[in-house]
Amino acid sequence: MVTPNYQRVADDLREQIKSGALGPGDKLPSTAQLQASYGVGNNAVHMAIVLLKSEGLVYGHQGKGVFVTEAK
Repeated sequence: MVTPNYQRVADDLREQIKSGALGPGDKLPSTAQLQASYGVGNNAVHMAIVLLKSEGLVYGHQGKGVFVTEAK
């Protein structure tokens, strides 16, 4: 079974957050940068971000980007 692209992106970003490579308040790369880094389309990046938001790991700020949430 092949892992869907959005899941692969979400898993990698989640690991970066949990390992501390991306810390609280850090801004995630732009959609275009994530697309280029992972070789995926816009939809996969969007779905990955939605998944991470639902897990409470990141939040979006309109016009500014997506950021790692503060540790709880």
